[in-house]
Amino acid sequence: MSQSIPCVLMRAGTSRGPFFLREWLPEGDEARDQALIGAIGASDPLQLDGVGGGSTLNSKVAIVSRSKEPGCDLDYLFAQVGVGHRSVDTRPNCGNMLSGVAPFAIEQGLVAAQDGITQVRVFNVNTRSRIDVTVRTTGGRVTYEGDARIDGVAGTAAPILLNFLDAWGAVTGQVFPTGQRIDTIDGIEVSCIDAAMPLMIVRASDLGVTGREKPAALDANTALLERLEALRLQAGRMMGLGDVSNSVIPKPVLVSAGDSPNSITSRYFTPRKCHVSHAVTGAIGVASAFALPGTVASAAARAPARHSLVVLHPAGQIDVEVEIEGEGADATVSCAALVRTARKIMQGELHLPDYVFSRSEEPTVTPVAFPSKLITIVVPTRAGGGNDTMARIIAAKLGPLLGQEVLVDARAGANGAIASEYVAHAAADSHTLMFGYIGTHAMNPALQKLGYDPVNDFEPVGLVGSSPTMMVAHPDLHVADVSALVSRLKATPRSVDYASAGDGTPPHFAAELFQLNTGTSMANTTYDGAAPAIADTVDGRTQVMFPSLFTARPFLRSGQLRALAVAGPRRLGELPGVPTLSEAGVDGVEVTQWYGLFAPSGTAPAVIDQLNRALNMVLADPAVIDRFESNGAHVESGTPAALRAQVGSELARWQQVVALSGLAPQEQRLAALE
Repeated sequence: MSQSIPCVLMRAGTSRGPFFLREWLPEGDEARDQALIGAIGASDPLQLDGVGGGSTLNSKVAIVSRSKEPGCDLDYLFAQVGVGHRSVDTRPNCGNMLSGVAPFAIEQGLVAAQDGITQVRVFNVNTRSRIDVTVRTTGGRVTYEGDARIDGVAGTAAPILLNFLDAWGAVTGQVFPTGQRIDTIDGIEVSCIDAAMPLMIVRASDLGVTGREKPAALDANTALLERLEALRLQAGRMMGLGDVSNSVIPKPVLVSAGDSPNSITSRYFTPRKCHVSHAVTGAIGVASAFALPGTVASAAARAPARHSLVVLHPAGQIDVEVEIEGEGADATVSCAALVRTARKIMQGELHLPDYVFSRSEEPTVTPVAFPSKLITIVVPTRAGGGNDTMARIIAAKLGPLLGQEVLVDARAGANGAIASEYVAHAAADSHTLMFGYIGTHAMNPALQKLGYDPVNDFEPVGLVGSSPTMMVAHPDLHVADVSALVSRLKATPRSVDYASAGDGTPPHFAAELFQLNTGTSMANTTYDGAAPAIADTVDGRTQVMFPSLFTARPFLRSGQLRALAVAGPRRLGELPGVPTLSEAGVDGVEVTQWYGLFAPSGTAPAVIDQLNRALNMVLADPAVIDRFESNGAHVESGTPAALRAQVGSELARWQQVVALSGLAPQEQRLAALE
């Protein structure tokens, strides 16, 4: 049985979401948040069971009431609802949704409309700041039709003027919360500013990009995203916001030169994905940093006056007028104004599902004498690669469950052997764990003698997931398909260079098996991990690679790499036009990369059991499932026994492959066949 509440769905600026009067929602913050989760359909990444759009831009809610603040007409509470997880965050603000507040309130009778235009003073509850909103009300009725155009929205509409009166320092209490206009974090200069929205602004060039890339290209740059997030976490602490790992503020922003002295180019992140256009509140912060001297975004000194500035973003531009008072180090921005538009999409009753009001208690991990200190997950590959990314996703969720911080330590080298030996010889108290995978626990041990035993030196904790292996090529390698590549290699051996992540790794095995089964030969460039290997393939220094889909997917999406085939038993649902290597006429190259969490041998069974239950809780989290699947991996939880069986069967399989294929020295091949 569903509960029904009134609702108005609006497009406001470049966002969209439901608008509610406060009295339409249940009393109490907890019941209110559950109603919002049900309204948006937050539990599902696609938000099929609600009015969300499967994106943070369409998972926004505005809650409006008559204001309790002196001199203000309306109170506006903004809520950012989760995408694929049940969460409601009322810490940030949204200037786009703000543009729909006054029209909504006038139509609901909270504010009397004037003939012509109506000015409404809105109090933003999130940031405790005031905004004057001017709405066109021809004949005393809200008019949505007009000739104003904003980038990122089709067509035209009536202009809505937003004049931010005191948004500076609204969240942290200071425009520059760290006390400085430029701070240095890990060698990178940043400006931490609180102007309508707490931001961490970085010069794009300082992170090796131009700042004019399309959002898809920036989203595909996993190393950049991880670097930005690391900087953001430190900036959050410096700004007095505490641990912001589970918060959307501060927002990271990359800036670069604009097209004129009065414009600046911005790439705004939300925070782990580049905005397809730009947030209004973020534009005010960027424009303020641009107008004021001494920041990483500063332009030429500006005299005290009203200045028209332009923030360029991927979908166009936002025009912002800022009022500067004072000069030099004393210069401040006293107010900022910009134009938005809004449109009412529908009004009626919203039916809420019962399940959001009947949540079972979250499961808890039975406490034992573990953990008693920081936990480290050692990753055997370079930072920024697929293994490292997956480990960090898990670590962020595992820490709160175990009650200790979980650190990810990338120890690349010797094709995973350095990390494996380190964990194998660590204390058996499970404060040092390993994010192992097919390379460290099957392929490399099958290929060569190592300083660790993949079976006897580890206690399996549990499976994590898997990802299919792809055969990808740089677009400049002008071959239509696998058959054309094979023909070229037979005509001109070693005319194509393939990137290996190191001997005994899945990209190396897959490439060698491809050559063995096609009778061809490619040149080999070996790298210390998949991250630098795929980076050079994207840059065209190598032409072919066999990465996991998790590693390759961002570059396939952006068009920087082209998928030639799937090195697996079947085609992929998301890439139906890409054949398997078997379908392309190449048999014997089936490599599915799997991942698991391991502890040193001798770890107490009770601790292994606790870790396994915590790990499986993490892997059941919709947000984790979404992040894995959005990057081309599948979550596969299980028991320690299941992971032990996986290691045993995979090790035996790859020992047989090595023996029959000739990849290992002769004496090792003979030993493997005995």
